[in-house]
Amino acid sequence: MTYELEFTKIAFKKFDKLNPQIAEQFIRKLETILENPKIPKNKLSCSVDLYKVKLRSAGYRLVYQVIDSKVIVLVLDVDRRDTIYKNM
Repeated sequence: MTYELEFTKIAFKKFDKLNPQIAEQFIRKLETILENPKIPKNKLSCSVDLYKVKLRSAGYRLVYQVIDSKVIVLVLDVDRRDTIYKNM
């Protein structure tokens, strides 16, 4: 089952401002995640349904929530590694 991808308004604004090469890397990873969003190694320990995508070389993270009842992957935030987890 393939999940739909949605963004919060804030996450979309941040994603839209990303360097195109970084955005493209996230897009490729998100395409894979939509097939199987609950990847154990990507799970955040602070919540039952929050997961992350890392771009180590660029230093960026993307945090998403899996909503099984609506078959949605909701992107909550996109930011640098040192600031993204402060609001979680």
